[in-house]
Amino acid sequence: MTGKAQDLARRLGERAEIVCRHYLSAGRRQGRYWQVGDISNTPGRSMFVRLQDSPRGPAGKWTDAATGEHGDLLDVIREVLGLVDFKDVAEEARRFLSLPSQEPGEGRPGGPQYPVQAGSVGASRRLFAMARPIGGTLAEVYLHHRGITALQGTGALRFHPRCYYRPDEHSGTEIWPALVAAVTDLDGRITGAHRTWLAPDGIGKAPIDTPRKAMGDLLGHGVRFGIAGDVLVAGEGIETVLSARMVLPDMPMLAALSAGHLAAILFSPMLRRLYVLRDRDPAGDAARDCLIDRASDVGIEAIGLSPACGDFNEDLCTAGAEALRQVLRDQLRPEDVARFMAG
Repeated sequence: MTGKAQDLARRLGERAEIVCRHYLSAGRRQGRYWQVGDISNTPGRSMFVRLQDSPRGPAGKWTDAATGEHGDLLDVIREVLGLVDFKDVAEEARRFLSLPSQEPGEGRPGGPQYPVQAGSVGASRRLFAMARPIGGTLAEVYLHHRGITALQGTGALRFHPRCYYRPDEHSGTEIWPALVAAVTDLDGRITGAHRTWLAPDGIGKAPIDTPRKAMGDLLGHGVRFGIAGDVLVAGEGIETVLSARMVLPDMPMLAALSAGHLAAILFSPMLRRLYVLRDRDPAGDAARDCLIDRASDVGIEAIGLSPACGDFNEDLCTAGAEALRQVLRDQLRPEDVARFMAG
């Protein structure tokens, strides 16, 4: 932590109870601690914030007994407000403390240099790092509602309970829960992130104009599930790809996030056969044809896979996993059926 960041954390600690009452309003004081469910201000008793200096540490330090996470009140501000850039966290802390605005370029070490440009690769990495695994979250509820219940090998997906949404540069900022997906290159480096903002109960997407947005460097990359090898399935949407994984859980897959990006994915040197999940619309057909042509030009066998309905998630939701299994079985190479399709 830089000296200036440390000073902000110390100043917040001196006002720890006031800070907690403002940002962790779902909790309450218990002796020398503020007790709350977690750093996202969930009601409960797992997280303890020290309100006074003690031999165990300074005021403002917190520990979540359920997860083992710990930090300071700057971390609380970041998480509760869903902030990505540290400069915004520092500015909010200064506003709360009635201090002058942050100096340009101020930030914490140990990651990308601050400030990180909004929508950049660095901002994408930070957002994904701030999110949590999807188990037991609204993201899991959302996927289950889409018929996607087999979620092993989905470490590329996380959940953020308070993710910023801004329709355009002239609009105010809203906060919604979000499914956050890491976009990675062939070497596994995060180059971008994709957000699907969710309804407060997780049943469907948030009621906003653009519930899906991507950020960072996307061209050629994608959201990856499974370890890449000589066979790969590629499709547009996360839900489309995860639907296919319901019956092909061991086959490596990639979601390119749009028709245009699907047509441009980069090929691993190990890739020998590529299956392309088709969406039944003109953009999907054009992306499939372009990708198959590109793959064929470099000696990769490329095969289009067509859904019975509009897309594979619709197949899964309307007809069920067994019907989807048969749709895919009839289109895969026999050796891949034996290798990847159980039962």
